[in-house]
Amino acid sequence: MIQNKERFLANVASRLSRTEVLTERPSRNWNYRPQDKTLTDKTQDELVDILRDQCRLIHTELIETDSSGLPEVLAETVAAYGGGPLAIWQDHRYDAFGLREQLATWPNQGIDVHEWDPSIGHDNIGIVEQANIGITFSDITLAESGTVVLFSGEGKGRTVSLLPHKYIALVPKSTIVPRMTQAAQRISKQVQDGEAIASCINFITGPSNSADIEMNLVVGVHGPVKAAYIVIEDR
Repeated sequence: MIQNKERFLANVASRLSRTEVLTERPSRNWNYRPQDKTLTDKTQDELVDILRDQCRLIHTELIETDSSGLPEVLAETVAAYGGGPLAIWQDHRYDAFGLREQLATWPNQGIDVHEWDPSIGHDNIGIVEQANIGITFSDITLAESGTVVLFSGEGKGRTVSLLPHKYIALVPKSTIVPRMTQAAQRISKQVQDGEAIASCINFITGPSNSADIEMNLVVGVHGPVKAAYIVIEDR
C-alpha cells in the first residue's frame, strides 16, 4: 500500500506551479518544437538524396529502381551477396510489388527461400539463423538517419532482419519521411486511435556497428555484416 501518496503528488504539483494534482494528462504546448520542422520542407526526391548521403556514412548500399526493374535488381543484389539461403516475411507486398515469380524461381536455381511460417513457431528462428540473407519491406524509412522501421507481427518475424549474415530492405519511396519525429507521430496516432500496433517495432540503421571506448569499429556483432536498401521509385 502506498503511504502519503496524496502529499507526495501535491508536493510535485506545487513544484510545477499547479494548485491541484492533475488526473488527466496535460496538453504539451511547447513554445519551441524544432523537431516538427526539421527537413519537412524537403521534397520526396530531396529526402532520397538525404537518405543516400546517410547510407554512405552507415556503410549501407543504396540502390534505386522502379517496380518493373525490382525483380532483376533484387536478384542481382542477392547474387552479389552470395545467394541463399534466403529468409523472407509472410507478406502480401511481395505479390503487390511483382516479386512472387522471382521468389518461385530461386528454389529452381538451388537457392532455398524460407517464408516465415507462424504455424511452426520457434522453429522459424533456427531456419532463419542459417540464412545468408534476410529480405523485408520497410514500413517507414527515416531519411535523416538512414533507418528502416519494421512492424513485426504474425508472419513477420523480427529475426528475419537480425539473424542472417546480410540484410536487404525493400524501401517504397512513399515510406520515406524526414526523421524519427514522423515515425513516432504515426505510431502515437495509432495508439490514440485505438488501432492494433505491431508486437515489435524495430528501428534498423544499416548493418550492425559496434565500437568500444577507443572507437574501434566492429561490424556484425549484433546483426548482419552487410545491408542494402533498394528504393522503389514509383511506389
